[in-house]
Amino acid sequence: MTDPAAITAARAMLDTMLVWDNHACLPMRPEDESFMPELERFRAAGADVVSVNIGFGPYPLLHHIRMAASFRRWIALHGDRYQLVGSLEEIAAARAAGKLGIFFDVEGMAPLDEGDHGMVGLLYDIGVRWMLVAYNRNNAAGGGCHDDDPGLTAYGRELLAEMKRVGMLVCCSHTGHRTVRDVFEAAENPVIFSHSNPLALARHARNIPDDLIRACAATGGVIGINGISFFLGKNASPAQGVAHAIDHVVQLVGIDHAGIGLDYVFDQVELAHELESKRHTFPDPEAYAGVLTMAGPEDLPAIAAELTALGYAREDIAKAFGGNWQRVAGQVWKAPSNLPAKAA
Repeated sequence: MTDPAAITAARAMLDTMLVWDNHACLPMRPEDESFMPELERFRAAGADVVSVNIGFGPYPLLHHIRMAASFRRWIALHGDRYQLVGSLEEIAAARAAGKLGIFFDVEGMAPLDEGDHGMVGLLYDIGVRWMLVAYNRNNAAGGGCHDDDPGLTAYGRELLAEMKRVGMLVCCSHTGHRTVRDVFEAAENPVIFSHSNPLALARHARNIPDDLIRACAATGGVIGINGISFFLGKNASPAQGVAHAIDHVVQLVGIDHAGIGLDYVFDQVELAHELESKRHTFPDPEAYAGVLTMAGPEDLPAIAAELTALGYAREDIAKAFGGNWQRVAGQVWKAPSNLPAKAA
């Protein structure tokens, strides 16, 4: 267990840097705002910005849009503490005002299987800033990590081009390794793993081998480490596991390509139900039951303390805790398509 004094010092250090968790999971129930106040846990732990998913895998497009509408409404009603952000300027403004910046993500291109490319721009305009290629199972764009991966399809390549056009980051978490390699070959922007851990530390189809970590870094991308103990291997705590996984990435490709995407699930009762009811998406729910132990927002200072104990300087911790996400967002994000371009 991390020394309490070290955690206190780490919490103070986080106040001096941008802290960005690139993936968190609120309940997939439109208009149910019961868990929204728990976002305060991120603010209390020192986070400045968090990406919240609006849907995954088998959920249809309309469900994603309804979730985004519900989240946007709640954020607007609580504008004294939270702010929907879609640019680095908005993130900086929210941080300066002491607000938690929130944007959205989509886990898998399955909602776009009907071929409407225009939906990419619509999702971007309502706040989505990254999207997975596939969520565990195959879709019209490419293969999932729990399926017979056919590789990136021609339609998938078209969606990548549209994402580049509107400014949305491409993410390869949950995606089959053959498809991931195709994405890296096709990508013209940095590609991310928003919440994936090294296969070398825990053997699971959701984790990624060292060659994909290197290939991601070669695009200029970032590997976000999740806090789910099942994907971290054996450690004294999830916080220690996250720190060790970050260190593994750094030893392979350097500090510029490590980040945090805890994948924290706020409603773990709903999580258990999803694992059981969607057996096609989660082929082994009994094994996945290990995800119920995970690093939460409160563990961010402990993760920073563990990195300090491993010898990381403040400047390097700042990169892993937000600076690297800031860099790739600055390279890819654009003004929403429904807004006029800024004057030169």
